[in-house]
Amino acid sequence: MEFSELIAKRYSVRAYKPDPVEDDKLQQVLQAARLAPTAANRQPFQLIVIHTAGREAELKRIYKQDWFVQAPLVICACGVPAQGWVRRYDGKNYSEVDVAIAMDHLILAAANLGLGTCWIAAFDPTAAREVLHLPDDVEPIAFTPLGYPADRPGAKKRKALSELVRYERW
Repeated sequence: MEFSELIAKRYSVRAYKPDPVEDDKLQQVLQAARLAPTAANRQPFQLIVIHTAGREAELKRIYKQDWFVQAPLVICACGVPAQGWVRRYDGKNYSEVDVAIAMDHLILAAANLGLGTCWIAAFDPTAAREVLHLPDDVEPIAFTPLGYPADRPGAKKRKALSELVRYERW
């Protein structure tokens, strides 16, 4: 699919078929995340691939919506701040930005392969830590189900470009 068509067609999927995701497609999606640019090429992230079958109840502790566990897979994108690049002027750690870029690559690759995703930030981080046994130095940043869509995209509502872009100064 041509890139501008891909970004126009990608949507947040909230209903999934139970069909398994082929391993080669999963690997392509994960590879897209791996190839994402990160500050100083530190790649301060880890992706946790979770099979939902048999784990629905514990995964719903993380995010309560039924559709979260409809897909055969859920992916958690985690940041490792100690591995992140830090801007020397103000100490800003870019690990969360890097995770977001990797996650964006992942969801666009998934859409290109006919798979659905939904970026989830409104999850319970304490439950995520417990269910996924995350070490203290790892931060869960975002989740997405990964599977074949069982719904259709609605109309995209976005602000006009003129509301989002400024030139030269604020």
